[in-house]
Amino acid sequence: MLSIDDFALRFDEEPGYLDFARVGPLARTVVEEEQAQVELLRKARFGSLDSLLAQDERVRTAVAAVTGFRPEQLVFQPNTSTGLFQAMLGLDGGVLMSSAEFPSSPFAAVRASDALGALTPQWLDTDYGGVTAGAVKQQLTKETSAVAVSLVDFRTGHVADLDGIRQVIGDRLLIVDAIQGFTVVDAPYQVADVVVSGGQKWARAGWSTGFLALSDRAADRIRPILSGFNATDEGDMPLDSVPHPARGARAFQVSNPSPIAEARLASALEEIAEVGVPAIAARVAEHAVRVIELADEFGIPVVSSRDDRERAGIVVLEPAVDQFTVLVASLHNHGVTVTSRGGTVRVSVHVTTTEETLGMLRAAFQSFASATTV
Repeated sequence: MLSIDDFALRFDEEPGYLDFARVGPLARTVVEEEQAQVELLRKARFGSLDSLLAQDERVRTAVAAVTGFRPEQLVFQPNTSTGLFQAMLGLDGGVLMSSAEFPSSPFAAVRASDALGALTPQWLDTDYGGVTAGAVKQQLTKETSAVAVSLVDFRTGHVADLDGIRQVIGDRLLIVDAIQGFTVVDAPYQVADVVVSGGQKWARAGWSTGFLALSDRAADRIRPILSGFNATDEGDMPLDSVPHPARGARAFQVSNPSPIAEARLASALEEIAEVGVPAIAARVAEHAVRVIELADEFGIPVVSSRDDRERAGIVVLEPAVDQFTVLVASLHNHGVTVTSRGGTVRVSVHVTTTEETLGMLRAAFQSFASATTV
């Protein structure tokens, strides 16, 4: 078993980085894995390609260990958006979701509706931006066949109650965009029918990594519209004919994925499974509390949840309108990397957030307070 402290030592980002909700700096293990796989491909020694081709089974096994889905219920995807398009294009009926979701889900739903006309987006009115089981229950209709939600809201850090939503939607499909909480939220993925995530944020596996997970009933209900030559039950690549797609998650692939990208995601998730998502979530929660305490010390309003159960690694600050630019400038001048958008500052921590980084954040807040004190 890998300790949380040993896990943290496997990363090397510079002090001041507090933007994991945008992209997570790579683990050394991931970099070394990619270099090893690239070297195999560079030299192409006899038999080496077999190792590259084995990465598909490896990555599905690694995702299964973290999500609870079976390996055969998983298929590698190059990013979250591609997985969501795969799901939305194959759906019939109404899909209930908030228009305030990260654009990947609304775009996939609207584009699928415009192209095929089988799916109808149903826009959910939310409780102050967060998707709750109560709001979903009130707005379900007999036409609703699926509900789509982000595990963690990218603006507010609000963690969706997947168990609660599952209970109120009955046998409708539950589609979860998990990327903003994947590997830092101990989520009950098994209650969902579709789980999609990329690996470039909290999993820290880099871009072009991701997966689509389908429950057995989701695989039965969602048509594989984008289904390529490698997604059939033919033993070899089919020639001179176009067989039907395979049954299950394997049908939802268009071409052969990059084994190097698969290896990056697999290596990242293997370490995460070894340390355990609950341990990661607990350490991330501790660091988020430190950020909130610093904001309170300098009178900077925190508009994200203060409850660990409702918050992942994201803390959202909303200074007065005329002080927003001052706060952004103070953070920049002290070398603190965050995301600022729409009058708010999103600070996102990880296991590797150090005392030095928190000290840089404190200095930035102190400069802000000095500049705004009348």
